[in-house]
Amino acid sequence: MKFAFSTRRHLLAATAIAYALSITAPASATPTDADAAANAPDGQNNGIAEGSDVVVTGTRANEIAPVTASLKTTQPQSIISRSFIEDSLPATADFNQIALIAPSVSNYGNANGSGLSESKAQIRGFQDGEYNVTYDGVPFGDTNDPTHHSNTFFPSNTVETLIVDRGPGNASTLGQATFGGNMNLFSRATREDASFEGKAAYGSFNTYLLRAVAQTGAIDKLGGTEAVFSTQWVKSDGARTYSPFRSWNIFGKVMVPLGDHARLTFLGTYNVNRFNQPDKDGATQDQIAKYGKYYSLNNDPTSQGYWGYNHTRKTTDFEIIKFEADLGEKSSFENRAYTYSYDNETLSGSDVTAYGHATPESNTVTLTPGSKVTVPGVPGYTKTNKYRVYGDIAKVHLDFGFGTLTTGAWIEWSDTYRQQRDVDLVTMLPNYIEKKVTNPVTGAATPQNIKFDQNSNTNHTEEFVELELRPIPGLKITPGLKHVDFNRRVDADYNQTTRYAQQLSSDYSANLPFATVNYAITPGLSVYGQYARGFLAPSLSVLYVDIPGRSTVQPEKSTNYQAGVVYHGERLSIDADMYKIDFSNKFASMTSPIPGVGTIWFNQGSVQYKGIEGQITYAFPGGLAVFANGSRNYAKTQNANFLSLQVANAPEWTAAGGVLFKHGPMVFSLIDKWTGRQWFTDPSTIVPGDAKSLSSYNFYRSNGYNSAILSARYDLGKIRFGVEVNNLFDSQRVTNINTGKTAASDQYFYQVGRTVTGDITVKF
Repeated sequence: MKFAFSTRRHLLAATAIAYALSITAPASATPTDADAAANAPDGQNNGIAEGSDVVVTGTRANEIAPVTASLKTTQPQSIISRSFIEDSLPATADFNQIALIAPSVSNYGNANGSGLSESKAQIRGFQDGEYNVTYDGVPFGDTNDPTHHSNTFFPSNTVETLIVDRGPGNASTLGQATFGGNMNLFSRATREDASFEGKAAYGSFNTYLLRAVAQTGAIDKLGGTEAVFSTQWVKSDGARTYSPFRSWNIFGKVMVPLGDHARLTFLGTYNVNRFNQPDKDGATQDQIAKYGKYYSLNNDPTSQGYWGYNHTRKTTDFEIIKFEADLGEKSSFENRAYTYSYDNETLSGSDVTAYGHATPESNTVTLTPGSKVTVPGVPGYTKTNKYRVYGDIAKVHLDFGFGTLTTGAWIEWSDTYRQQRDVDLVTMLPNYIEKKVTNPVTGAATPQNIKFDQNSNTNHTEEFVELELRPIPGLKITPGLKHVDFNRRVDADYNQTTRYAQQLSSDYSANLPFATVNYAITPGLSVYGQYARGFLAPSLSVLYVDIPGRSTVQPEKSTNYQAGVVYHGERLSIDADMYKIDFSNKFASMTSPIPGVGTIWFNQGSVQYKGIEGQITYAFPGGLAVFANGSRNYAKTQNANFLSLQVANAPEWTAAGGVLFKHGPMVFSLIDKWTGRQWFTDPSTIVPGDAKSLSSYNFYRSNGYNSAILSARYDLGKIRFGVEVNNLFDSQRVTNINTGKTAASDQYFYQVGRTVTGDITVKF
């Protein structure tokens, strides 16, 4: 690979981690079409995830399509461009809302408005924590399990392109949970030409957004160095009661050429979110009946749900230093050193579900250690969850004519601190309400206001090798192997759940084979297939036990099979696939029947995922296009001791469709996404032959919902006006239910109703 620091440099920058990028036009495409594709200003033709090539043909369909796929892909994928993010989505959208346009992707959350509260995405029914999210090739996630915070690290102003890979990738695809797929975010690209763009938006719930993006262009005195800087500020009252939201983000990226054959890239982003929301969010049926679907907090200072007692500040940063160098005409070396941090400081009522019940809240506290005397007060707690992660990824690509060898390693370690303490929310004095616990070794008593105070660490290494063979023109066969070692350690003064001092650790390892094939039948038609094994280490909670040796839990494992086809014609773009994933060793816990053992963890049964997916775009003359995509997703338990039922939060199908128009100064789109029937409880709770438990499973069910977005933009040169109507048809159905100890404490989440936003963008 040789870096081309020329008119196509911005395409390479747009895919900060793609090591091979090829933009081509089929024979039927005119030179004008190919030129437009190669010079698309908003990153419409971008690379994909690590370990993959990309060919995005310069056709009319691909220029306007909201999602497309690479002709060189070895797994089902959806490439979502910056132009779609700018033209068709609210500026406050988080990355899960961006990804929602892809088939087999669903989500819930955003209950306070688009990007104004966190959301959780699912891919083929795999939940957050069962698939990877990466930013410029770096996997990121929480350190107790690999889950993600959708609006905390990377708001939409920091994202150039998003690619949903619905599969585990190759051996060089890195992350803790590759078997569920990969959501790959790519940072904003630097440009050769200097520019400035400012955006102001105002919409429903008194929501303000201000954004600025500045490009330095190529700086000749610094050898062609390019940089991009962005900042964004959001302020909103929120869709839910007494739930204001504030956010501030800054982002910077500098690309420094080191001669003709190497470059160095520095990237950093910093984000602060402040909002009022209970730690355990959602509205009970009693609260909904009295205060409406969008109840969250109140203005009663005698209540645990008082807005002044429930607030959170989340601060994050993310930094990457990336070095790339040629090792020959088509060989290269790359290295990424990175660090990121997360700090969540929360104050919350202990039980916000009690407000609004027929009986009043039991608002009493114990302010004297060891006393049983209670006094009036408002029980709550403080919570801290903060961590820093350090890592490095090194890869070498060696081309030898009829093949390419890729090998490398990933090392990562983390330090985490977590605590939770009971307080009286009125006085902020300790509330001594926890059960008495003594250390079984030292006999020391745990303070009765401490739920836990815990340090933990992870050490994670992956070594991989893959060999792409090209035996005949158009055919690529890529076997590979990845070795994983994963270690967790807890060093707690007061461990979570047990509440006494513990020093515990667990180690897991696996060898994971991969094999992919891609065959280009014609320049615009290719087929692919994939086989892969997956692995996920148990979460930190397996170390919240009295006797770890009694647990028998092993890592979750998967075996993936899938195949598909991609076609790019001049006006028609289409791809389709089918998949089957056998998933075993599902994690579960229980109280041991042996006295004194307490909680133990074990593996329980398996799940089979299978289905079909597809997406299509057709471009008419004059800038008009229609598109559709959909999936039928089967995600059912395969256990002998209970029925074969769809797992929780796994829609049986998804579908999207719409019309897009781009011509001259006018941009218009109407896009609708449907999420099919799903259940909200774990089917493993069902007792065979027990009609009552099956009835309970079916009670916590949604028959599906949709959300349409109408967007229009008009460009007057340096000024662009826009408006979008989110949830055009005002659907307000249930998207998720968090089940409580009783039905009265179940918490419901609903779609936010119709919202309207207007914006003005100024460009220089």
